[in-house]
Amino acid sequence: MLQTPSGGAGQGAAATDSGLMSIGAVLTALRDEFPDITISKIRFLESEGLVEPRRTPAGYRKFSVHDVERLGEVLRMQRDHYLPLKVIREHLDAVERGEAVALPRVGRQRDGEAGPEPAESPTVARIGRDELLATAGIDEQELKEWESYGLLTPLPDGAYDAEAVTVASLVVQLGRFGIEPRHLRVMKAAADREAGLVDQVVAPLKRHRNPQTRAHAEARTKELAGLAVKLHAALVQTALGVRLP
Repeated sequence: MLQTPSGGAGQGAAATDSGLMSIGAVLTALRDEFPDITISKIRFLESEGLVEPRRTPAGYRKFSVHDVERLGEVLRMQRDHYLPLKVIREHLDAVERGEAVALPRVGRQRDGEAGPEPAESPTVARIGRDELLATAGIDEQELKEWESYGLLTPLPDGAYDAEAVTVASLVVQLGRFGIEPRHLRVMKAAADREAGLVDQVVAPLKRHRNPQTRAHAEARTKELAGLAVKLHAALVQTALGVRLP
């Protein structure tokens, strides 16, 4: 739960008498739950229309409690559901209009969860370069490094598949343990080999004359991919002598 500053002594200029907060106070309120949050990311979320703070005559941002709570929801949906910002904005706007809408789901599903819902539009399955940088909290140079190791690959138009958010998040988390992107090339190579094995199995279905058989190839690919991921996870746990919850 977000902890917004109270009106007690020591608060200083963090908020006005009307309860509006400076961007620094917002950063403090969010940091407990989102330790990687930065002022730059808050400004980026504002530029993407996720929040609309008021402006003083001098141009300073002033955030309401509602603004802070909305920012928390945005960050939570990015972290827990790997959703692109456009999808998050549309969802929150619909909720604030009083519409009963289900949360879209893209990216990596967790154990025990249902599979992702089909995308209704390309925006659900794609993310722009600037948005990916802001979501991952990295700069252009780091992203180029990741691309050089094959960890992320842009689409022809420069955007990324939504799964790139999952990859970026995991690369950042592994980095906190001293595992650098260059160390992950072995994982990328293993993933490519596993994908190649699955593709060999479904290739005859993709080339079949019958359209129904070709359509079945996608379902078979997903099924085999799921089994391959589970096997990979089980082998890693066995090699390390651990069991994940």
